[in-house]
Amino acid sequence: MRGLTGKMAIVTGGGGGIGSAVCQRLAEEGVKVAVFDIDEQTALATSAAITDAGGTATAFAADITDYQAVTSAVASAQQALGPVDILVNNAGWDLFKPFVDTQPEDWERIIAINLVGMLNLHHVVLPAMVENGGGRVVNVASDAARVGSSGESVYAACKGGVVSFSKTLAREHARHGISVNVICPGPTQTTLFQGILDGANNPDKLEAAFAKAVPMGRLGQPEDLPGLFAFLASDDAAYITGQVISVSGGLTMNG
Repeated sequence: MRGLTGKMAIVTGGGGGIGSAVCQRLAEEGVKVAVFDIDEQTALATSAAITDAGGTATAFAADITDYQAVTSAVASAQQALGPVDILVNNAGWDLFKPFVDTQPEDWERIIAINLVGMLNLHHVVLPAMVENGGGRVVNVASDAARVGSSGESVYAACKGGVVSFSKTLAREHARHGISVNVICPGPTQTTLFQGILDGANNPDKLEAAFAKAVPMGRLGQPEDLPGLFAFLASDDAAYITGQVISVSGGLTMNG
């Protein structure tokens, strides 16, 4: 991809699943990667995999729900790797239950991780991008935001917020040379998805049902997504902003 070599990216939730795959792909493209994760050990594992392969990465333990922690982690990342050119808001968490079976404390945690955390990163990173004359933001939502998903009501609401917030920022910051786009994964075999299966009465049956619903006949893998992240972060996507793209094997088709 054009224009990625030497850039610096922050990737939240970079310690595992889709986030780790994105970190490694960006590093392969010559990006210096700040791996943010609340689990320092998984962040260190991702950064080690990158450096072992000849790339540049540094791990940062960061609770994205804590504004001051985000401010501190971003400052440390910039000191170590330089100004932020690319922001990938990937961190997320869900609780798979019908809405009437959830409690307010469940909502608070889901909202804090999936919505407030993203707001924190934008609020800390965007001013410097404006000052530096541009940047790329790629936010991770979910196809649950586009079509709904039983058992994921509050999560879907948060991801719907990610979509509308991203479109608004795309309008506000286009004049600053900053693009903001959204990727919506479908069912993907990650730790988050495994948690959904573990909470089901018949996990094998549920997993088979998900796979059967996908026209391509299989669940997504973390490795199915990083190419799109790299593209949207690159100069090849310089005229693309405010867009929402599903990576779901055809499970959802929007247009």
